[in-house]
Amino acid sequence: MYISVNGQIVQDTEASISPYDHGFLYGLGLFETFAVRNDAIFLLDHHLARLNVSVQELGFEYVLTEDVVYRTVRKLLKKNDLQEAYIRWNVSAGIREIGLANEPFLDPQEIVYVKALPPLPAAAKSLVSLKLNRNSIEGNRRYKSHHYLNNVLAKKELGNQPNTEGLFYTAEGYAAEGIVSNLFFVKNGSVYTPSLETGILNGVTRQYVLAWCKKNRKKVEEGFYTKEELAQADEVFLTNAIQGIVAVHSVDHQSLASYTITEQLAKSYQLAIKMEERTGNE
Repeated sequence: MYISVNGQIVQDTEASISPYDHGFLYGLGLFETFAVRNDAIFLLDHHLARLNVSVQELGFEYVLTEDVVYRTVRKLLKKNDLQEAYIRWNVSAGIREIGLANEPFLDPQEIVYVKALPPLPAAAKSLVSLKLNRNSIEGNRRYKSHHYLNNVLAKKELGNQPNTEGLFYTAEGYAAEGIVSNLFFVKNGSVYTPSLETGILNGVTRQYVLAWCKKNRKKVEEGFYTKEELAQADEVFLTNAIQGIVAVHSVDHQSLASYTITEQLAKSYQLAIKMEERTGNE
């Protein structure tokens, strides 16, 4: 597979990073993942906004533009003979001697990974509560960062259960987020999702759902919800940038029978993607 390293397309087996890159030494790095379909990237402006704000806050001298993303992605698709792809856009702090530093990072390192885009889930998923709590945030909010050990340990706890997502709770017992997803549930026609104050990532697809609810006059609330409250839900669904809107058929082996709002939202989401694809090809 070919990837991009600091703007150069190289064979992945020939790519390398410095052992002194602070992304490697201290996990000081950020990334975005998104899907490319028919030469279009849905909600790219949201991904760019999050990444560009984050690199600035961490002191990286780096700005990513839409033009750079599309030029790079098109080269990678052509080189790898792909029509659709999963993209991970990775930015690390760069090379500096061992030791924590306060000075800005003037030469961050950029690696863009690509692989075939997995198919959208054909069926609803099961959701199971994790024993491992969600870790505390790195700063004032959760970054989409290389600091991923909590997620890795959660995946180990979950094991290889097919079509299943693990759900983090905070140390205080409030529902937080999935290992690779944000959580929503529906009760009596109202939509609920954990507050950012629980330490979750403000996912791009999460932001889309909140905006969709407001646009379609669905009552939506961000708050603190216990396992018992989640167990009373009529519907539960998950979101992420690759899989989109994913229905949940059971929570901790308790079945859910309703998908009304989930299906409405999923159809609207897929239509919005199609409209983005048509716009990109005009």
